[in-house]
Amino acid sequence: MPDRAANAIRQELHRLLEHIPDSEVSAGRKFLRSFVDPVTFSLLTAPFDEEPVTEEERAAVEAARREPGSGTPHEQVVKEFER
Repeated sequence: MPDRAANAIRQELHRLLEHIPDSEVSAGRKFLRSFVDPVTFSLLTAPFDEEPVTEEERAAVEAARREPGSGTPHEQVVKEFER
């Protein structure tokens, strides 16, 4: 059973939620979910990847974008992995 201090803090959090601007409600939900879901917390607190893109990676992305069509059909992928 939560103690009185925790209950008081929860009541304050409920009051604060009512004053969050509509434009920030989504961000607030994401932030609160991070306390419940460790995966969400990890994603929100992960450091930004500052490693530069290599020429090899850039060339691979450009080659993929030049491929015709909207992608590889599922059936073709399955056949290639069955080999």
